[in-house]
Amino acid sequence: MSLLLNRNIFGNPANKENVLTRKQAEELFTSWVLNARLQLHMKQVAQLMKSWAAEKELLDEAAQWRWEMAGLLHDADWDQWPDQHCKKIIEELENRNIDPEIIHAIASHGPLYFGVEPETNMDKMLFAFDELSGLVHAYSLMRPGGYETMDLKGVKKRLKEKSFAANVSRADIDDACKRAGILLDDLITFIIPRQAVVK
Repeated sequence: MSLLLNRNIFGNPANKENVLTRKQAEELFTSWVLNARLQLHMKQVAQLMKSWAAEKELLDEAAQWRWEMAGLLHDADWDQWPDQHCKKIIEELENRNIDPEIIHAIASHGPLYFGVEPETNMDKMLFAFDELSGLVHAYSLMRPGGYETMDLKGVKKRLKEKSFAANVSRADIDDACKRAGILLDDLITFIIPRQAVVK
């Protein structure tokens, strides 16, 4: 089964700045994503994207929502339509005349699988957060205190254990850090406290 999108242009440039309202995004999210674990993952990635946009990119609230929305919906079709992963949510957002930058970020969150290269900072950070977020959360589930007192050293130890969270691609994490120009240690220390608040 190929998930290649076989295109690199998404949406209409005339729709720049167009977004879903938070209510619309949440309605799409809850109707498409029925799996509670996947819902949590997507909320965590959304929180990380919003936090990065605010703290590192110094963007205003409207721009922060664009980043957050990309994170919230990046896996929206994975639950019910895994064989159409990325294609279905992209088509949905194109039909709703959403900003092409948001759609491109979703299309490029797995370049090896979808065949779309991350270009913008939004693209690169969604790719960077996606896999590593999952590993950090898996680590929290095996710790008595969850995220409390979790540190960089512990996460890196688990990262080196190939049998731990084996479905998390270490190669993708390494590739994403290089593309984003961010050190793995810095990415991990950014993720831990900001992801911890998402329930």
